Amino acid sequence: MTSLGHESSLADELFAKIEARIRSGELMPGTRLPTQKVIADSEKVSRTVVREAVARLTAHGLTVSRQGSGVFVTDSAQYRAFQITPEELNELADVIKLLEIRLGIETEMAGLAAARRTTADIGAIQDALQTMVEQENDPVAAAKADRAFHLAIARATQNDYYVRFAEFLGLRLVPPRNLYLRDQPQSAQVAYSAKVHAEHQAIVDAIVRMDTARAREAARHHMQESLTRHSMLSATARVRDRSG
Repeated sequence: MTSLGHESSLADELFAKIEARIRSGELMPGTRLPTQKVIADSEKVSRTVVREAVARLTAHGLTVSRQGSGVFVTDSAQYRAFQITPEELNELADVIKLLEIRLGIETEMAGLAAARRTTADIGAIQDALQTMVEQENDPVAAAKADRAFHLAIARATQNDYYVRFAEFLGLRLVPPRNLYLRDQPQSAQVAYSAKVHAEHQAIVDAIVRMDTARAREAARHHMQESLTRHSMLSATARVRDRSG
């Protein structure tokens, strides 16, 4: 398992552990969670893992962050919210389902980002894109930068719900490259990176210019291309399985 997949798996385990404590009543509504450092030390995981697990707890409506005070169990912690597990995204069919959901969400998110972005937002988006270019030969680092890119766009909407959705998906925002590039030569991987970069750059250009229509179009094109790539791969795999 890659370190990216390992971190995601650890975050899932930590999320499930804390969720179980909340559901059982061990952590009652209003209870303050330990600090990230305390959780990381006690569970022997990184703070990145803790942050992702806590972000998912918040996205599930189980916890709430109060500035300057910490993270607390919500009064409505028994409410069971939407969930996508990493195990589900090991199969192409499930990656495609997630891409279909993101098609509409990312389109509107980019449009709002173009209308509302600040100078700081633009800097964060461009920094993430530059990091992707610099780390294109490191799939793990590139995937993290890709996640940061979409999260920066979510923040540029000035709508916390988009941010919470992006944080909830976490590393699942980026379909595993090994699914699409499995058994592909290096030239195919280079071409893939160049194509994805061009799609991302088109989104950035539109957001910078505050062109909401172009931003929506560029984001929709990016998601549609990803959906098409994975759908074609799925079709190829079905044909190969039948012929095998």
